[in-house]
Order: sequence, then C-alpha cells, then structure tokens
Amino acid sequence: MDALIPARLGAIPSRDSRSAVALGWYGLFLRNDRGDDHPAERRDASIAGLPRCFSWVLFASLLLGSTVSCSRHTLGGDQSSAHASTLVAMARGRIDVEGGLVKLSAPRDGTVVEVTAMEGQHVRQGQLLAALDAESARLKVRMAELGHRRATMQQRHSQQRVTVAARHLVRLTQAAAVGAEDARHVDEAQERVLQERGELERAKAAVTQAAQALAAARHDLAQHRLSAPVDAVVIRRRIQPGTTVSAHSGPAFVLLPNTEPFVRAELQESYLAAVREGQAADIMDESGQGVPALRAHVRRLGAVLGPGTLGEPATRARARIVECVLVFDQPPPPTWRVGQRVRVHFRR
Repeated sequence: MDALIPARLGAIPSRDSRSAVALGWYGLFLRNDRGDDHPAERRDASIAGLPRCFSWVLFASLLLGSTVSCSRHTLGGDQSSAHASTLVAMARGRIDVEGGLVKLSAPRDGTVVEVTAMEGQHVRQGQLLAALDAESARLKVRMAELGHRRATMQQRHSQQRVTVAARHLVRLTQAAAVGAEDARHVDEAQERVLQERGELERAKAAVTQAAQALAAARHDLAQHRLSAPVDAVVIRRRIQPGTTVSAHSGPAFVLLPNTEPFVRAELQESYLAAVREGQAADIMDESGQGVPALRAHVRRLGAVLGPGTLGEPATRARARIVECVLVFDQPPPPTWRVGQRVRVHFRR
C-alpha cells in the first residue's frame, strides 16, 4: 500500500518548503488511515488518535499557505520584471557637494593659542575656528598706526604752509600793482608757494604709503585667525592649543558646506545614447542594507570621456566614462551621507 503514496504525492503540486511539509503530513495521515503499519506502532504515534477529518483540514490549510506563498513570489517577480522593462542604463556613483569638502590650512606659520570649533559643530560664515599667537603682529599694527598718524599730521602742516604762502603772494601782488612793492619780492613769493605745494604733495604720498603699511599690518594680523569661509559642519579638527602649524602642514580643519548634495555618477560610453538631461533615475544605496531608493533626475552630462574611479580596478582600466550629475527630487534623509557610494538606474 505504501507504494501508492508517491504516485498520489506526485499529483499534488509542490512549490516550496511549506508544501513539502504539507506533503509529509499528508503521507503520515494516509498511512495511519490505511492501517499499513503494525497496530502497536499506530498506538505509539501521537497523531494516530486524531480524527480523519482533522488530518484532512490540517493538510488543506498547509497546502493553501504554500499556494499563497507561490502567488506572492510570482507577483514580486512580475514587479521586478516591470521595473527592469523601464531600465535603460545603469551607473555607479557617489554622493557629493558642489566644490567638495573644504580643507582649511593655516595661512602662515605660528603656534595655536585658541581653538573654538569642535568636530560635529555647525559654524557660520566668518566664525572664528582657531587663533595663532599674534603678539608680534599686534605690535606691527600699533607701529603702523603711529606712522599713519604722523604722516597725516605732516600733511596738515604742509597744507597750512601752502595756504599762508598763497595769501602772502596775493598781498605782494596787490602791493606791486600800485607800486608799493618790488616785483622781485613777488617772484620770491611765487617761488615759495611752489615749494610749499611740492612739500604738500610729498606729504600726501607719505600718508598714502603709511595707510598701505597699516593695511598690510592689519592683514598680517588677520592671518593669525582661521575663520569659516562658508556655513558648514566641522568634519575633522587636526589642531589643538600649542600645535605649531604652517601653510604646508596640511589642513587644520575639514568642513562640509551646508549645500544640497547631489550624485556624481560615472556613465559608461556605451550608455550615452540612452541618457539625456532631465531624465528620471532611481538612486539606490550600494551597501545592501535595504534602504529605499530615492528619485532623481539628470542635471548635466559631461563633455569629456575619461577613465573611471569607481568599481573594480580591472574594470576601471578598460572603461571610458562620462561624468553625469544628478540632483534629488526631494532632499535625501540624513542617513545618506556625502561620499556614500550608490547605484543609479536610469529609467525611460
């Protein structure tokens, strides 16, 4: 009688592990119903005491669950096929910001005396991040201020002497017109006015030079301060009070600007004909953590072909790619970070 069981089992469709379990139960119940086993074995089996109707109900429920699972699997496959039918190109990419990260180095040599920004802190444009020892620079500013003040006073005195000499010339000229003054004295007064005007021009030049020296001293003092060039988030801080820095010692701070992120993808040359500006695309996380895809569209396609920087080294050596910039239709969540690798699926 057991030889008939495989034939009956073969007539029942089996799709996954749950259907196999159902068939196992079905075979066990069938054997108990036919009485093929020894009577003592039937008494030992815990299932032998169950009514026949219950065994058939249990088998039907398990078989129904298997059928639903198969239907869901088929539906998911249909959805994947529909998505694949709209896919025209694929590319690897990376999330980026315009201009990339901002790397700030010390503008001059010096010793750090103050650090006001920490990693993870949001900073505003112009906000002080760190300061160098600037005592000598402050002294130079004070000396330049004194020189500018002295030059300004000399210019004022020269202007007064020009005014006095010009008035004296007017009086002598009027007196010479009525014969009360010698013409030689008038000539001397004119020469005096010319000399004083020359001194005034030199005084003006001295004031200009002093003002430039003061501006240079103040600029040198400002070089002892490291400020944020844009609104940003401090990503990395590599200095602390007492650190000796120079313009060639590497970045002291790395900042992430507060600008909208975008995707910089590497589109292979063979896909160029299938992608255009404004085309829709899906951006998917490459980490495989099941993060939902984000919608985006193509902003621009590069005009230069070049080697790729993403993917396997062997693939990069052979591939010729065009840079493709895509912008998100909606701002991405904070879990999508700059530098994160993504896959881009271009849709029709």
